[in-house]
Amino acid sequence: MMTLHDILSAQNTKKHSTANGVKMHNYLRHIVINCGMQHGNVDLIEKIQARPELLTFFVADAKTEVPIAGTINGRFISRRIDRMIVDHHAKTIAILDYKTDINPEHYRASYIAQLREYVQLMRLLHPGYEVSAYLLWTHDFLLEKIPLNSL
Repeated sequence: MMTLHDILSAQNTKKHSTANGVKMHNYLRHIVINCGMQHGNVDLIEKIQARPELLTFFVADAKTEVPIAGTINGRFISRRIDRMIVDHHAKTIAILDYKTDINPEHYRASYIAQLREYVQLMRLLHPGYEVSAYLLWTHDFLLEKIPLNSL
């Protein structure tokens, strides 16, 4: 049985986690690394530069906090994509979603479902484009490509 102390402790932990997540998203939203130019939080830029596979998402042309909306299976969905690269010439879209959890397994299934909704919406908005989706785990800056073969 949970005590009042346990409940309050869990609430405080959740508030702290949410506040840290919002802060991290804000820092990441402002980072640009492009042709020797850098803008944003220096510590995060170093972490991103240490992972060359991330650099594509932090160029000046990357779109951040992209609002999207549409109907999937009769349900209206409105979302915001953390970071996105659109190449109209190659007809490709790459979606990146930041996750600040330190335990990737805890919510992985719901995060994958979230990204699959983003992909479905982008395919509705941009027919004929190849869409890929990634999670960036900010506790270790690992990039995880989400399998989309079932869509």
